[in-house]
Amino acid sequence: MSNAKQTEQMREGNGFIAALDQSGGSTPKALRLYGIEEDAYNGEEEMFDLIHQMRARIIKSPAFTGEKVVGAILFEQTMDREIDGTPTATYLWEKRGVVPFLKIDKGLEAEENGVQLMKPIPNLDDLLSRAVKAGIFGTKERSVISAANVGGIKAIVDQQFELGMQVLSHGLVPILEPEVTISIADKAEAEQMLLAEILSHLDTVPEGKQVMLKLSLPTEPNRYKPLVDHPKVLKVVALSGGYSRDEANEKLAKNTGMIASFSRALTEGLSAQQSDAAFNAMLEEAITSIHAASVAG
Repeated sequence: MSNAKQTEQMREGNGFIAALDQSGGSTPKALRLYGIEEDAYNGEEEMFDLIHQMRARIIKSPAFTGEKVVGAILFEQTMDREIDGTPTATYLWEKRGVVPFLKIDKGLEAEENGVQLMKPIPNLDDLLSRAVKAGIFGTKERSVISAANVGGIKAIVDQQFELGMQVLSHGLVPILEPEVTISIADKAEAEQMLLAEILSHLDTVPEGKQVMLKLSLPTEPNRYKPLVDHPKVLKVVALSGGYSRDEANEKLAKNTGMIASFSRALTEGLSAQQSDAAFNAMLEEAITSIHAASVAG
């Protein structure tokens, strides 16, 4: 795969990143929203077969191309599976023109000092080596901030950048995701602390390397513009964080240079029971609206 072409596609950012990376814990909810209840499958194997069918249906939809969807984040099992006999990451880039990323975090620790750090990731170097062989461009790793706590936010950014350095050492581009919970009372204060902490850590990124950042839509538009403009940052992307698609799009459009990386807001309204025509029409509407918000700034 052409790493230079993929880097340029992400830098230009003329579209958004689809987050298709629901893992074991969030898969039942994703399937319910898609119209498949838990009594429709037995055990994890059948559950993951169904979620892969959903993801493949999205990826193969006529609207899902690099023209508006510049990247897609995959769950590890999705990377290991195929679409129409072609490995998923290869299919994404060669058939759809979409840059493939891999979710690598394994869930969250219990909250401490207002944050939830990532759990340890066993055999990470092996996973990253497999990702490189599979044609993955970069990774995504999520942790959560639930209070404007200086110590907690420093710990979360320390961990994100430590992991990011390991990812960079494999030639992959990390998407660091310290998510700020959108419902907390001190969200704006937490965002200001997070911005300062990230800016101080960007100096540690080696020359010639860049990271990406996935952040909650800020309370104050363009709060993260210093990160958008930073030479060590390839792209800043926004998560929908529980906002409806319309709300998320409205907020995103006010942030210059940020693009979307939506999960639930992308698949909102899609159903296993829809005909292909209805499914494709609804997905095209979603993709068009998220793309417009992503390039609005």
